[in-house]
Amino acid sequence: MKSGVRKFVFRDLQKIDGYIDPPDALVFLSLIEKQRQEKLYGGLAEIGVYYGRSYFLLRKISAPDDNVLAIDLFDIEADGAQYQRFLDNGRSLGIPVDEELVITGDSTRLDPQAIIDKVGQVRFFSVDGGHLLRHIVADSRLAKSVLADHGIIAFDDTFNPAWPEVTVGVSDFLRRNSDTFAAFCMTKYKTYVCRRDFHEFYRAALGRARHLLPFEHAEMDFLGSKVLRLHNPINRRVAYELLRRLGLGAISEWAYRPV
Repeated sequence: MKSGVRKFVFRDLQKIDGYIDPPDALVFLSLIEKQRQEKLYGGLAEIGVYYGRSYFLLRKISAPDDNVLAIDLFDIEADGAQYQRFLDNGRSLGIPVDEELVITGDSTRLDPQAIIDKVGQVRFFSVDGGHLLRHIVADSRLAKSVLADHGIIAFDDTFNPAWPEVTVGVSDFLRRNSDTFAAFCMTKYKTYVCRRDFHEFYRAALGRARHLLPFEHAEMDFLGSKVLRLHNPINRRVAYELLRRLGLGAISEWAYRPV
């Protein structure tokens, strides 16, 4: 990983309110790098921007000419304060938000053509919007309808006990589409899905990714597919959190440095 990107992931990105942690940030990076190496092109999109932590990660690790679409209601705070903080965060990171590539509205009512018109077919789609079953059903259908053949869907909070309907929704999506889609990777927080034609390609790529060497790798079965399970070792988690709490965020990447 280039030092600039590593600094961004472990220091700059942590200044933005949000929930993507270093393990998943490194999975995002590994997958998008692999797509770029193999010339697997397409737009990137996210449902559920919050204040932009994973959005700015996608912007940072994709190519400068890649289009990254942000979709959110931006209604957490009154008087547009959430959206303004999103814009301010982009300026502070030196990654200004392209407001032409922002859709403010309910993703469950979004016409897929609106996405295609802005970024074309999507090669990486982060789904982190509403966490009720109806949201997952609608957002997974939307992502499927705009996904490139080599596209990836990253579902957030898949097995979070606070949001059990996400687990139901993602499992239902995979069962209903078992002939074409399968999970290929799981972390504590996210499940990564692609078309079956690319399942082994992405699973193998993550298994060999240098960025992911610090994590424990295990193979498991999930709904008829082999899935790479990435576990964040407790010693690395403790070291990372300790460095951050001591105000040493700039060197916290040491906890996840490849051997």
